Amino acid sequence: MDSCFIQNTCHFLNKSLPLKKSQITSKTMLNKELNVLGTALQSCCEDPMTGYFRDGYCRTIQEDSGTHILCAVVTQEFLEFSKAQGNDLSTPRPEWSFPGLKPGNKWCLCISRWIEAEEAGKAPLVVLEATHQKALEYCSFELLLDYKS
Repeated sequence: MDSCFIQNTCHFLNKSLPLKKSQITSKTMLNKELNVLGTALQSCCEDPMTGYFRDGYCRTIQEDSGTHILCAVVTQEFLEFSKAQGNDLSTPRPEWSFPGLKPGNKWCLCISRWIEAEEAGKAPLVVLEATHQKALEYCSFELLLDYKS
C-alpha cells in the first residue's frame, strides 16, 4: 500500500476521534483558500464525498502525507494505473464508507500520484477551479492547463 491509501485509511479509521485544532475548519478559513486560477477554491465532489477532510474540497494540512490537492475526473485507465501502484480506488470499502470510484467520478488525488500518472501517460483531466493552489508547488500551471476538464 502506498502513502495515499494508507493516509485515507487512517483518516477513515480516525473519523470518530476529535479533530485537532489545526483540522477544524470554518467557512471563513475555507473562503480564503485559493485554486490554481487564483480564485476561491470550489468543491470537487460531494457524491462520493472527497478530500482529505471528506468535505468535498481538495485541501490539505501538514498531517496529510498524501497532499490530496488535485481535483481529477477519474478514468478507467487512471483507476487501473493507481491500482497497479498499490492504491485501489475502484473497490468499495464499506467499512470506511468508501463506495469505490467509477470512471467519470471526481476525486481529490494525491498530487504525487497524478504526476506519476502524467509521466506514464495515464493522467486524468483536472478541474482547475477545484484544484488547490498548492499544486503549483509541484507542477506548472501550463501542465495543469493541458489537462483542463
